[in-house]
This record gives sequence, structure tokens and C-alpha cells, in this order.
Amino acid sequence: MIYNLKLKELRTNKNLSQDKIASILGLARVTYNHYEVQENIIPLKHLIYLANFYNVSIDYLLGLTNIYNYKNSKNNIDTKLYKERLKNFRKEQKLTQEKLANYLRTTKSVVCKFEKMDNLIATPFLYMICDKYKISADYLLGRTNSPKYLNK
Repeated sequence: MIYNLKLKELRTNKNLSQDKIASILGLARVTYNHYEVQENIIPLKHLIYLANFYNVSIDYLLGLTNIYNYKNSKNNIDTKLYKERLKNFRKEQKLTQEKLANYLRTTKSVVCKFEKMDNLIATPFLYMICDKYKISADYLLGRTNSPKYLNK
């Protein structure tokens, strides 16, 4: 994941300080700094908020595409679509929950919770899926209907 480079680029292009962005997110500056230097993984909820703030796609922030934003993009996760799309993606790829869990180095119950929306998918898991299968994070999360698959 290269979101740290994108976060810094977007922040500096708008002449904003780390203090300002941290304040917007309700975080301490040091916490935000850890995201920007990628010492800590940014939670998906913060990534979504920053994508909305900078008007860019999550795919762009994660370095999955060079396209800044998609037409008709939504600002929020559509939880109904998210559950459906994650499950449909897994089935299209002929992956069981167990196989996907093994690839993500987690448990089947974690994947099951993602599909039931008991838990929002973790940023690294979302990135791993999107990077390997070239599927849009924004699409999976229900933020856009197109594109489904990515071309850098």
C-alpha cells in the first residue's frame, strides 16, 4: 500500500498541516503522522473520510489506480451493496471463505464477519483483495458502480 505518499501529496497540495488534518479526523497529530509515514495502518473509516475530503477515490489513495475520482461516486459505504459485492466477488473467483481467509492470513470467521457486515473490512485485507484481483475498492464498498475492475 502506498497511501502514505498519496496522503502527504494531497495534504501538501492543499497547503494543509498534519495538525489540521489530524484535527479534522479528531486525532492527535502524532497519530495522523503515523498514518502518513505508514508506521500504523490507517483505518478504513479514516481513509473513506479523507477520500471524501480530498474528493478522490479510495483506489487512488491506495495506489491501485491513477484516476482521482469516479463519476457518480458516493461518499459513504453502501453496507447492503458491500456485503453483496464482497460475497459475489468471492464466488466469481471461486473462493470459499476459507480460501480467502488463508490468502488474507486470517480466519474464516473474520471473512464471514466481513460478509455479514459485523465488521468493516480492515484496510490491509481490502488492499490485498483489490491488488491481487484488480477489483476496485470503491466498487466493493458500494461507493461506485463503475469501474468494477481496475486498469492502472
